[in-house]
Amino acid sequence: MLEELLNFGSIVIADIVLSGDNALIIGMVAASLAPELRRRAIIFGMVIAALMRIGFALIATNLLDIPGLLLLGSLLLFWVCWRLYGEIRSNIDAEAALALATADSATAGYTGAPRRSLGSALIAIGVADVSMSIDNVLAVAAIARGNEELLIFGLGLAILLMAFAATLIMKLLSRFPWVSWLGLAVLVYVAGEMFHRGIFDPGTGILAYAQGTGAT
Repeated sequence: MLEELLNFGSIVIADIVLSGDNALIIGMVAASLAPELRRRAIIFGMVIAALMRIGFALIATNLLDIPGLLLLGSLLLFWVCWRLYGEIRSNIDAEAALALATADSATAGYTGAPRRSLGSALIAIGVADVSMSIDNVLAVAAIARGNEELLIFGLGLAILLMAFAATLIMKLLSRFPWVSWLGLAVLVYVAGEMFHRGIFDPGTGILAYAQGTGAT
């Protein structure tokens, strides 16, 4: 019971601290549009992010069972931690909060005649969101360890946070940086534990796989 609660808490923290990139990209792209297009860009941008997370989750849950890929996933997650460390130091959450606030204001950002189509803006959001979706799904899948309830909870929470609380979360993280540092600590632990399983796990660890191959 305690372990399950810790896993739920870890997923909540991971979802919160990994939402900064999404909020910044969507806010910046939306702010570059004419005011009448911004709301649709934000909504459609959130939908794209949600669909990508669902798609990558379906792939990740199957691939992480293949020997060697769990280890690769841990290395990717360590890279996510390093990138997050840089973002915390550069206060990206404050930039994201400002970008979303600008996009939500009819008098801020670009206010001239439309010079960029909604379609081109969504393509920019989609391309930028590929790596961010992988980051989020990888972290949640690593914590869930094949538990479908945890995985669904983590993805659902990430989507809800992006859709309804992105600006609030960015302001929260900007005001209380320790939350971001706590999230980074959680992700480093998850990556380390994933790295250990990627080597020694009897089912998916490369060491066990190598021993099994040698025995045959």
